[in-house]
Amino acid sequence: MSDEPFELPPAYRDLQAQARALAASVRPFAAEADESSRVHEATRAALVRSGLAGVVVPAAYGGRFERVDSLAVTVVREALAAESAHLDSLFAMQGIGSFAISHAGSAELRSRWLPRVAALEAVAALALTEPQVGSDLRAIATTAKPDGDELVVTGHKSFITNAGDAGLYCVLVREGDGYSLVLVPADAPGLTTSSPHQIIAPHVLGDVVLDGVRVPAGNRIGDPGGGFRLVLATLATFRVSVAGAAVGLADAALDEAVRHAAGREQFGTPLARLGGIPGALATCWTEIEMARALTYRAAAAAARDPLANLHLSSLAKVGATEVAGRVVDRAVQVMGRFGLVRGSRIERLYREARPMRIYEGATEVILDSLARKLVKDRTAGEARP
Repeated sequence: MSDEPFELPPAYRDLQAQARALAASVRPFAAEADESSRVHEATRAALVRSGLAGVVVPAAYGGRFERVDSLAVTVVREALAAESAHLDSLFAMQGIGSFAISHAGSAELRSRWLPRVAALEAVAALALTEPQVGSDLRAIATTAKPDGDELVVTGHKSFITNAGDAGLYCVLVREGDGYSLVLVPADAPGLTTSSPHQIIAPHVLGDVVLDGVRVPAGNRIGDPGGGFRLVLATLATFRVSVAGAAVGLADAALDEAVRHAAGREQFGTPLARLGGIPGALATCWTEIEMARALTYRAAAAAARDPLANLHLSSLAKVGATEVAGRVVDRAVQVMGRFGLVRGSRIERLYREARPMRIYEGATEVILDSLARKLVKDRTAGEARP
């Protein structure tokens, strides 16, 4: 509903227009898709037709950019999340689930899998967490043990996005005294999936059990023991895009609140001019624009050097997702009983905003990391960002 915070270069403006067109095309079935616990085929087909999944894969393997560009991903997610969380997740996870392959996979793994990811012929997944392991990934119990020219993978991954519908899983494992990432095809013997949980904003989500799964040793992504470096590289590239999605969602919620407030009268006065409503709407607008400005700054910095600017991506992720939570809550309050209607767009946005403050780094975990960096930088006399 608002002007852009700064002028995007032409390539990004074109991409933004394409993403908005894709989002508009799924509007007739967005509510249905967002309640689905499996990949929604009409949504998947729309994303395939758009060609936008290529944004998350390098150009050499069917992608749009020479390398994955954080600002491009963020611009697309802002547009998609404003319309459909399912569409946004399907797009984003193609990148998050395959980035380690783009970054450090062998030539054989890249040529075999990345074109299929770009064309959505294979849905990608990143399998990190386990039933008893969330943020503390060093406590994982899944293992990969070399056996000749194979790796034997055993363990249980939990709350994995795209589980059950993925064509490939990049699995974080213990290997010897270190941690590695291993590509496990979904059809590998010994791999099974289940769906023991669902969240308040329905999601393609499940558990992955690996019972002595054998894969070629060449399916190890990068060097033995390099798993956490690859996870960090993925976060550095994609974390800021969560902020983009949060801005898009918040803006959509504000649209709903403004439309309601402008079209309804109470006590002979438009609701948009009554009591605390004007202040609530203007505060939402202010916070969204602040979040968008930080998000675009962080995304542009991450596009230049993801690891060097991870702190900016983290600031944006925390700031924008917390803003989204506040904005959607205010929007519900502005709309009164109409904001509480089950199945309404604002109710869907309200539920979708809440998980954003947890996934890809809970607010508290990120703030702890940011505080350590802040104290270290400021006490060392380094220049402020």
